[in-house]
Amino acid sequence: MPMNLLTDPWLPFRHRDGDGRIDYRPPSALADPNVLDLALPRADFQGAAWQFLIALLQTAMTPKNTDAWLDRYQTPPSVAELDELLVPFTSAFELDGDGPRFMQDLDPLNDVAEASVSSLLVDSPGVNTVKKNRDFFVKRDRVRGLCTECAALALYTMQINAPEGGAGIRTGLRGGGPLTTLILPEDNSKPLWARLWPNVMPADAVGQPGQTWHAPKVDDRDLFFWMSNTRISDRKGTEVLPEQAHPLHAFWSMPRRYRLLFDNESGYCDICGREVTRLVRRLRSRKHGANYDGPWRHPLTPYRMNPKKPDELPFSKKGQPGGPSSYRHWLGLMLEDEAVSGALPARVVTHHLQKYRLVEAARDDGEVFEALFKRARLWVFGYDMKQMDARGWYNAEMPLVGVPKTHQETLRGWIKRFVELAEKIAKELRDRLKDAWFRRPKDAKGDMSQIDAQFFEATQLAFFTALREMGEVLREDEEAPTLSPETHRQWYLALKREALALFDAQAISGPLEGMKMQQLERITNARRYLSAYLSGSDKKIGKTVQMFAAEGSFELTTPVTEGNSEESPA
Repeated sequence: MPMNLLTDPWLPFRHRDGDGRIDYRPPSALADPNVLDLALPRADFQGAAWQFLIALLQTAMTPKNTDAWLDRYQTPPSVAELDELLVPFTSAFELDGDGPRFMQDLDPLNDVAEASVSSLLVDSPGVNTVKKNRDFFVKRDRVRGLCTECAALALYTMQINAPEGGAGIRTGLRGGGPLTTLILPEDNSKPLWARLWPNVMPADAVGQPGQTWHAPKVDDRDLFFWMSNTRISDRKGTEVLPEQAHPLHAFWSMPRRYRLLFDNESGYCDICGREVTRLVRRLRSRKHGANYDGPWRHPLTPYRMNPKKPDELPFSKKGQPGGPSSYRHWLGLMLEDEAVSGALPARVVTHHLQKYRLVEAARDDGEVFEALFKRARLWVFGYDMKQMDARGWYNAEMPLVGVPKTHQETLRGWIKRFVELAEKIAKELRDRLKDAWFRRPKDAKGDMSQIDAQFFEATQLAFFTALREMGEVLREDEEAPTLSPETHRQWYLALKREALALFDAQAISGPLEGMKMQQLERITNARRYLSAYLSGSDKKIGKTVQMFAAEGSFELTTPVTEGNSEESPA
């Protein structure tokens, strides 16, 4: 039987029941107040399924303006009402059949050789990797058959994340391996609806410059590309620019040309493990799908521009080694900074902060939304891609702090000061560990990034605690807000404590009994130097800590003396 992605029960939803019951239901189940989350078998499928549901809400019930958005947040639709709102779009969501197929080529591609369905998975080894026998960790052919549900999600995941694929194989609208940032309420017990709706934007904010808003229709060829003849990009002048597409097309982008092939035989899905009566083992694909160009900015993705070259196109932020989870990345994901760093947070984040200001200024029922704006989180996830090969998947959550626009620069300045201290201490920790490990540390080579990663992970909770305190101070909206000395002191103490703990754990990585006296002396000297640096007890090497204490107006516990530390062993 053909499957329709709006009417068939194909998504696994986790319910509020004590045992976390999971049922397969149609997308409209997101409006059930007893539904808490999705429950997909892969992290990239989970992220893609969230985006699929957000895209459906954005398409079927885009609010006229922010006031309408707030009203709808207070009165969620019932499951039956959402079903009714989705009905007009049903024909665009047929996964198979003779007519248009969801996110697939209108041409059946009968003259194209068949390929394994595993090529739909973003983390499958690329052609060159397989050719050179370099698929050491993620093996080829580990997925031979998918159930129709997993095939649909694999297709959608690939279309919205499509990495570089070689000549004529188009990259996704956001570029290969884009980060996605979604707004979540801090309360994990909120129903799924209340966690999805904050990521829907009103009609007067969702579009880009040059785009014209009009109500979505199922036969709109500028919205659902698969509903009409394929946009082929085999020559110049066929690029797809933002002004040539519906404002909501970014949610339904289609850079790749695919046709899924369905087998009417039972078997086990290699991803979810369920036994099913239909499998997808093969597909057909062809080059030259939609070639996205121009200043595209997907509403759910952060971008960056070059402040020195403002005429250049913005580029989406990507997953990188070390991931986006460190608080060092917080500013670029939350606060716009075109002039200095070029940071362009996801438009949904920027608009969320604007909604907060509107609620405070113009709504009598503002207290209803207080938790949404004052205690929210940002969910950041995405692949770390190197061209067409996936190096890793990153997933993190961090506080989303909204403050009045007049105080955003103050917040930026405070955060920079806190992060700069952490970065300087992290560098000092690396250098002193090299002193402890090597007889000639300056000649030592190797990747020390893991030390940074451990240090920033260990101090993350302390940073987010300080960040919330910053938000509380700035939301008081005083003319000259001041961050307390105690907040500064607690941050400094957390950095000092974790740096020393990490040094002690890393410097002595083997049994003391087997160490030579020379090694023990190196460790002892390196720790003494690090301790002097962290305590600010030496005017020569403790300047970083001394300056932070002076700016934060708190006293260091150790008195500063003239040159009481030994010289670095370096």
